[in-house]
Amino acid sequence: MSEQHAGDATAAREEAHADPFEASASKMRAAGMSETAIGQFRRLYDVWRGDSASEWIREADVEPLTDVPSFHDVYQTIDHDKAVGAFAKTAFLKLNGGLGTSMGLDCAKSLLPVRRHKAKQMRFIDIIIGQVLTARTRLGVRLPLTLMNSFRTSEDTMRVLRRNRRFHQEDIPMEIIQHQEPKLDAATGEPVSFPANPELEWCPPGHGDLFSTIWESGLLDKLQEQGFEYLFISNSDNLGARPSRTLAQHFENTGAPIMVEVATRTYADRKGGHIVRDKATGRLMLREMTQVHPDDKDAAQDIAKHPYFNTNSIWVRVDALKELLEKHDGVLPLPVIRNMKTVDPTDPSTTKVVQLETAMGAAVSLFDGAICVQVDRMRFLPVKTTNDLFIMRSDRFHLTDSYEMEDGNYIFPNVDLDPRYYKNINDFNERFPYSVPSLAAANSVTIHGDWTFGQHVVMFADAVLEDQGEPSYVPNGEYVGPQGVEPDDWV
Repeated sequence: MSEQHAGDATAAREEAHADPFEASASKMRAAGMSETAIGQFRRLYDVWRGDSASEWIREADVEPLTDVPSFHDVYQTIDHDKAVGAFAKTAFLKLNGGLGTSMGLDCAKSLLPVRRHKAKQMRFIDIIIGQVLTARTRLGVRLPLTLMNSFRTSEDTMRVLRRNRRFHQEDIPMEIIQHQEPKLDAATGEPVSFPANPELEWCPPGHGDLFSTIWESGLLDKLQEQGFEYLFISNSDNLGARPSRTLAQHFENTGAPIMVEVATRTYADRKGGHIVRDKATGRLMLREMTQVHPDDKDAAQDIAKHPYFNTNSIWVRVDALKELLEKHDGVLPLPVIRNMKTVDPTDPSTTKVVQLETAMGAAVSLFDGAICVQVDRMRFLPVKTTNDLFIMRSDRFHLTDSYEMEDGNYIFPNVDLDPRYYKNINDFNERFPYSVPSLAAANSVTIHGDWTFGQHVVMFADAVLEDQGEPSYVPNGEYVGPQGVEPDDWV
């Protein structure tokens, strides 16, 4: 090695030692990441390397959120003819960066079939497009749809949009691309190396990355140029988060800069993020369970004390968001969430890593005058696991011609499917070759072991199937209840 090269190498090592973040910055630049993306990750990194105690949101420092107006209260107070005017100034943005790896998917989760409609297989993205087209046609509004895709979901998802002959959109981009960041070796803080699959060295920075992505894309300028004043943002795997002229008009009437949709917590929701009020500033805050101190866990999970959870659907004024982003040069000071995983999430023996993330809803704390609105469960229908998908594909739901997932009361059975045989979507599909059983009469469903189902199976009461120690089969037309497959002489 020449003296010059040796000197350069030594200087690089000294720089990395002086600034431990530099190895991450170099890796991101080599991958073509923007300086905005690098600046955002530097902030997350510095917070992580700093005082972790500062990230606790202590129970003594907050007040519970109470007396939130409900959708039904709002519905009675607005002028429904005028509401179309507010809706006409609203744009729709769906977070669509997830691959559904928790279910074993290797494509965008939004490409997963949910159920059939008039014999046609409908995916999340098909239902989302249907909801947008229905609103455009029935109300005569433009309602642009923008997807925040990741590098991994963009190609497949945009192919679906472009092939839909009824969906057309000009002037407003159909997608923006979220950033990615290195996974960090938990022991060293260096970017992790995984030659067996270098793609697994990267992760998304959480849905709080939405804001810097919006800033960098220029989307807000384009919306303002086209006369749009409000932006409704939700997850692509939440089919209940449909565009709503009622909520658009309510949001306009309040003059608030941001509005978060919350729902009433049940025991099953006790571990979800919830909105609280900061005693020091009077502002609303999102508190995720990762930000709850161990001593405050019982209070934070008390659904009587903290009655609402965050649905991750927000309404924001375009001008207010633009002003806030300008103030912070596109990188909002959101609380940092530390996710401890392994570099290959399917292999616990691989290197332990830290993934640094932020939450979209945490931006509520950066606005004066932020508000919440309480919505029914019909606006919160997320699919995070095959347990959720099991319900979505069942007879509990009907997909209407308006692309609404309709149910009688939106109070669903508790479902616990054996993760050894049902967590992966291919395994799940293989065990329900015809359709999932009827759940109309079921209070809960628990399946232990490897069961495959025939046609027209009915589950009722607290249905249980125990592990038989070998692959087992529920024949066509059988009833499954508390005693397992019921004897056929009870009818």
